[in-house]
Amino acid sequence: MATAEVAEATVRTAPYGTWTSPITAAEAAGGATRVEWVGFVGEQVWWIELRPREGGRCALVGRAPDGTVTDLLGAGWSVRSRVIEYGGRPWLALGRDASAGFVFTNGDDQRVYRCAPGAEPVPLSPEPDLPTGLRYADFARVGEEVWCLRETLLDPAGTEVRRALVALPLDGRAAHDPGAVRVLGGGHHLMTGPKVAPDGRQVAWIGWNHPDMPWETTDLMCAPVRTDGTLGPARRIAGGPGVSVGQVEWAPDRPGVLYVLSDPDGWWNIHEIGPAGDSRCLCPCAEEFGEPLWRIGARWFLPADDGRLFVAYGTSGRRLAVLRPDGSLADVESPYTEWAHLATDGRRVAGTAAGPRQPSSVVLADFGAAGAPRLEVLRGPGPGQDGVRHADWLPYGRHEVFRNADGDDVHAFVHLPHNPGFTAPEGELPPFLVQAHGGPTTRSQMVVNREIAYFTSRGIGVVDVQYGGSTGFGRPYRERLRGAWGVTDVGDCAAVARGLVARGLADPGRIGIRGGSAGGWTAAASLAAEPSLYRVAGIYYPLLDPEEWRDRGTHDFESRYLESLLGPWPQAAERYARVSPLRRAGRVRAPFVLMQGLDDTITPPVQAERFLRQLGGTVPHVHLTFEGEQHGFRRAETVVACLHAELSVYGQVFGFEPPGVPRLELSV
Repeated sequence: MATAEVAEATVRTAPYGTWTSPITAAEAAGGATRVEWVGFVGEQVWWIELRPREGGRCALVGRAPDGTVTDLLGAGWSVRSRVIEYGGRPWLALGRDASAGFVFTNGDDQRVYRCAPGAEPVPLSPEPDLPTGLRYADFARVGEEVWCLRETLLDPAGTEVRRALVALPLDGRAAHDPGAVRVLGGGHHLMTGPKVAPDGRQVAWIGWNHPDMPWETTDLMCAPVRTDGTLGPARRIAGGPGVSVGQVEWAPDRPGVLYVLSDPDGWWNIHEIGPAGDSRCLCPCAEEFGEPLWRIGARWFLPADDGRLFVAYGTSGRRLAVLRPDGSLADVESPYTEWAHLATDGRRVAGTAAGPRQPSSVVLADFGAAGAPRLEVLRGPGPGQDGVRHADWLPYGRHEVFRNADGDDVHAFVHLPHNPGFTAPEGELPPFLVQAHGGPTTRSQMVVNREIAYFTSRGIGVVDVQYGGSTGFGRPYRERLRGAWGVTDVGDCAAVARGLVARGLADPGRIGIRGGSAGGWTAAASLAAEPSLYRVAGIYYPLLDPEEWRDRGTHDFESRYLESLLGPWPQAAERYARVSPLRRAGRVRAPFVLMQGLDDTITPPVQAERFLRQLGGTVPHVHLTFEGEQHGFRRAETVVACLHAELSVYGQVFGFEPPGVPRLELSV
């Protein structure tokens, strides 16, 4: 229904939760196509599209200057690296023109392939020794080799891993001769890929060791490249204890100069490091110019022509701007509140962009002409769509600040129920879902989110809580979660829920909580900690037993994460037990729906099974499992089933009958 049609229609009065909406679960699932890993290839812009309707395939897509968009590999290939499980930059153009071809990591076997235009891909890396294997990401071309990060899995669960910088010959001989792979260096347990200086004489990378996570302590390493292609001794030039380096780039026209994303003053600002090691912050401010390094090879800033840098910065959002050599910032005016995955050819910048009424798109900003840069959408909401589908049914989110029990600020995005065809009976307050994001060291974004709209357009409010530990608000806000996971996040979510009630925005008897991964932990822990506040929960692939997770219960990257979130083992054993949702299952009273991928190596399904057994058949619930799904559901049919299950359970608990949704019976 178009806007004019809505205006002419009679607005009906109906209880919250019973409103009909054109934003179906299928649209929420199918509309979640993710675009990422953008890059320039001559005049073309390429990127990765995650396509839920194709089983979660990651397609490498190229757009020519004439607007032609091409799937560069076809349905049999998925361009995706699984390094550190969360992935890394999976492709690289081999030259400034598309005719030079490209290399990529294939999602199914994690081998590196080379592809020339019009030809079938050929492998460059050795065949993996399954069920363990090799993974590659974050590539750089050096002569007739491609340098990258290699991850060697020593056990099927991914708990024993070795990493190194390696060189793969472009002639493909390493595909059949593993000895042809050159090991360049290492020194840290976890690393990014190599950043090679424009003159080829130096290489830089970021490394860190357990128990540190990359947003806590990292080392920026730099080594000379010898004439024979080997690396000389590496030295640390930035980072160190209590300092996080998240990205490094070489200045294109100033030999030996590095631009570094780092937080020695508590905010991820950009620093310049000269050939002699001298360092200065280019724009000191209480803004973040980056994000936590959850994925290898992420880029939030890039050097441009004339000493400028293209940057994405902010607190609760990320604006696109030009950082000038004098340290001043010039924002690019646009409707987009979130920019990421930046790429540049020096005078133009492309990236993913999204806003409250703008779904994630690939957008090009051309700075070539005088005046304001020209913006062009290269990949929009979907085929044949000029705007946002069903935009009138999207909520009008707003950023609000609440106070927790300790008087600390808690940031949240409040999405009130909204549907142009319905209003609630006078005096009725809406049910509300408290949404806890994953991570937990990350943040939510106030952009088009059809999962949120699926609920708000039916008359259920959603508040997306940026609890203590969330990023975007500086290191002190982030470190409020240190040693207090299951306490700070749970308390902040409860404070926001009670704040909504105090402001007259939510029905105190109809508050639920939902979340996935770390957000699933917070949802489950909240049911135990706040049995009188929450009436229901939607829990996706949660961590439920920190003691088991600590002891070979998860993959290598996060295997020591709990030492910062809860404390070192065994000194903090009592704290682990005190906040464990598994240990506190006996306090859970509210019904819930629990959804789990059976191939999840990050939060294995055995934890969910043990949690349900601990309930002892006393709490009504629905337990859904999905073959072939890992951590974070990728298939459209899975997302549809989960949203239907959530809405059915919420309706049963909150006292309404959601129209058009199959009833899923709660059981004990």
